This record gives sequence, structure tokens and C-alpha cells, in this order.
Amino acid sequence: AREDGEGKRLVAYVTARDAASLDAGALRGHMKQRLPEYMVPSAYVVLEALPLTPNGKVDRKALPAPDAQGPKTAHFEAPRTATEQKLASIFTEV
Repeated sequence: AREDGEGKRLVAYVTARDAASLDAGALRGHMKQRLPEYMVPSAYVVLEALPLTPNGKVDRKALPAPDAQGPKTAHFEAPRTATEQKLASIFTEV
């Protein structure tokens, strides 16, 4: 979890042997198939290697902030049914 100006969000820091072959969209799709929506990271940061402390643990303070242009929320889908429209209007009022 990472705190930014909009609150907390999940960020995945990813390393691979061939970083050029990593696709954030494919990773997100893979995660959505296996995890509940609230556990799917909203941003993916590809690194050559994770920063380590002198003790060999991941140095969380040295992890870079995710790209500000990356997606921060799930893809918007407009309400499809009358019930969804009613709920959307209730949430809008709240």
C-alpha cells in the first residue's frame, strides 16, 4: 500500500528477467482472474531489481512512486440496469 495525494492505493513492484516482455495490462488481467477486485493493484512499476537494505531486505523507502499517468482506479462502466442507475444516483447524492 502506498500513500499519495488521493489516499492509499495498492502498487505492484515487478521485476523480470526480460523487462521488455512485461505488460501491465496483462498483469492486471491475470490478477483480476485470481484475486478479489480490492486486492488488485491499481499501479504497476517495472524495476530491474528491487532496492535492498544492507541486511538484504527490500528497502520500501527506496521504491519509486508510480507514474502519475498510470491508471489509479478501475475502468469506469456506466450503469446498465435500472437498479444500477438507481444505486448510482444514490451514491452521487451521498
